[in-house]
Amino acid sequence: MSARMARRVFLGLATAALVAVQGMAQGVNGLYQVEGRNPDGSTYTGSAQLVEINGTVTIAWQVAGQGYQGTGTRNGDIVWINWGADHPVVYVVMPSGQLHGTWANGQALERLVP
Repeated sequence: MSARMARRVFLGLATAALVAVQGMAQGVNGLYQVEGRNPDGSTYTGSAQLVEINGTVTIAWQVAGQGYQGTGTRNGDIVWINWGADHPVVYVVMPSGQLHGTWANGQALERLVP
């Protein structure tokens, strides 16, 4: 293989690797502002800290002076958090880095903003 051909192969592989990395789901570690709507329609705000290690996600919320915690899993852009209620919080990781979620079996909404 000539040096020119080897260079083209290398550049092609490097480009493919870059595209693959850009397409991977982004990390969710960090501090977020919480905005939500309860099943009764009332709204709330607060903060949340997320930590992801090997696909396991832990979250600690502070909302209206109350602390809540949960753990769950991540599969691509979907994060499932069990927090002691009958139904988990299910988030979708958005391209902006926000997490949009639902809880109370779809009757409540929550958004986490980095």
